[in-house]
Amino acid sequence: MTEDATRPVRKGEELDVAALARFLSEHVAELEGVGPSDVEVEQFPGGHSNLTYLVRARGHEYVLRRPPFGNTVKTAHDMGREVRMLTRLAPFYAKTPRVVASSDDPAVLGAPFYLMQRLRGTILRRALPAGVELGPDLTRALGLAVVDGLAELHAIDVAAHGLLDLGKPDGYVERQVRGWSERYVGAQTDDIPDMPAAAEWFAKNIPSSPPPTVLHNDWKYDNLVLDPQDLTRIIGVLDWEMSTLGDPLTDLATTLAYWIEPGDDDVLKAFAFGPTYLPGSPTRRELLARYAERTGRDVSNMKFYYAFALFKNAVVAQQIYARYEKGLTKDERFAVFIEGVRMLGAQARRAIESGAGL
Repeated sequence: MTEDATRPVRKGEELDVAALARFLSEHVAELEGVGPSDVEVEQFPGGHSNLTYLVRARGHEYVLRRPPFGNTVKTAHDMGREVRMLTRLAPFYAKTPRVVASSDDPAVLGAPFYLMQRLRGTILRRALPAGVELGPDLTRALGLAVVDGLAELHAIDVAAHGLLDLGKPDGYVERQVRGWSERYVGAQTDDIPDMPAAAEWFAKNIPSSPPPTVLHNDWKYDNLVLDPQDLTRIIGVLDWEMSTLGDPLTDLATTLAYWIEPGDDDVLKAFAFGPTYLPGSPTRRELLARYAERTGRDVSNMKFYYAFALFKNAVVAQQIYARYEKGLTKDERFAVFIEGVRMLGAQARRAIESGAGL
């Protein structure tokens, strides 16, 4: 079995173990009476947004998620949103991890958080796990499985399952454009002309949306738990912090924006979230065609969606870099993120101008 390894908690991101033990004793039945000496906490090193910890106690393992320290963008790290979506999807979407307990009281651990079951399986990142070898045929099948899994999520009948209250799909894209543009302004540190220019173009070119679906909004290799015996089978989906209801093409575009190809800039390759440019991997164009085939949706206006997804990724990188520049995080991985903002902004501009990238 290959799965994410944990490490000691990074300096500045430690949890109050005594407070956590009290919470576990009060809210997790099998841990009643547990004390600080019974609780071990390690950290999953991957991910750049919400913080993820492994909590062990009395032979049980849980995953704890909380917003980053120094976070000022509440809607980008909404624990309540994750808990609601996971809880409501669980009865008919088996790939969601089970929520064990949650708290919206920042007095407990300094911020809202929740505990969920630990899903065991294989997670693919840019550096492959030990023992995993991907030939061209398997790499292609994996890529197609990623987009097929997204199509499966988008096939959930939100009305039939009573999920319409989980989002506000009317005007979703317009709100997204406005919100992400404002986030960029709020986190801006450097003069990158491609970013405000793209924001202005998006505001003037809002498309008409297809019927709403459940959106994951972060669908990529490192959020998918794969069956170690069959890597093309997705057994779990992680990181639902941005999930909602809305235009499914925004979700697809986010996946495409993460999908780095061999011909992409080397700086972007450094930000790849999985083995998307190994020999055999489908291209973004092929993934787009596969999604259209599986869903029957019109994808002729993907230039807008793809460019906007690149812009969103650039804003996320900008927000993370701004935290680093202000000293709110000491994680040295984030020092180079401003270069990612520049490259993603330029790629968004090219997509707007010519549809480049699809």
